[in-house]
Amino acid sequence: MSDRAVVELAEVWKVFDTGGRRVEALQAVSLAVARNEFAAILGPSGCGKSTLLNMVAGFDAPTRGSVLFDGEPVRAPDPRRAVVFQEPALFPWYTVLDNVTFGLRTRGLPAASYRARVEAFIEQVGLRGFEAHYPAELSGGMKQRVGIARVLVMEPDVLLMDEPFGSLDAQTRSLMQELLLSVWERHQQTVLFVTHDIEEALLLADSVSVMTARPGRIKKRLAVELPRPRSLEVTTSPFFNDLKREVLALIREESVKAAAYGPETR
Repeated sequence: MSDRAVVELAEVWKVFDTGGRRVEALQAVSLAVARNEFAAILGPSGCGKSTLLNMVAGFDAPTRGSVLFDGEPVRAPDPRRAVVFQEPALFPWYTVLDNVTFGLRTRGLPAASYRARVEAFIEQVGLRGFEAHYPAELSGGMKQRVGIARVLVMEPDVLLMDEPFGSLDAQTRSLMQELLLSVWERHQQTVLFVTHDIEEALLLADSVSVMTARPGRIKKRLAVELPRPRSLEVTTSPFFNDLKREVLALIREESVKAAAYGPETR
């Protein structure tokens, strides 16, 4: 694997014992994500995509194999590896500004040291003028923007995104994809992005790893050699659609296999 990898999984297996029932979620997964790479993970439901992400985040540990961050084993959560979930989990009693600055305040930093950075991120995610609003006053897309700003303002080394736009309607999802493209182009942080959406993965990522049905393995990793900066218009290009057909075929094959299994293991 590349010595430039900031995130590295080497022969990772994950087995869950649930009520005496052994479930093999991941099997011999090896993956390297280079610094500043936007890497997407695709696969059928229950293939272990979120399990993989949780181990990189430090929320769970592999049964076998190793998960490394900057060459060191991942043993616990670390603010250098920030997570954006499908639901942003904002504090309802805090305003947009207070939610975005929460992590900075817990570090005991004086407001003057980060005020300009916070204002810049709030503007970048399109929430200028909403600083005093509470989560109950925001749409789903706006809440997710707050969640993204809250993470980015901490300046993590790696951004782990677990289907962050999965609960949004199609139009809002497209807007959020464009927003993420814009923000990533500006900051180019390392991103590991889990999604079910093929077009979303190909639009956003530098590489797409397609996983098999459970037990999850890396079936194929594809380079997305589309020029940057990107916009939604790239989804109509011949190269994009050739890639989409290839990934659709891989996913369909694995989805047929997944249908033969019982309850999902994420």
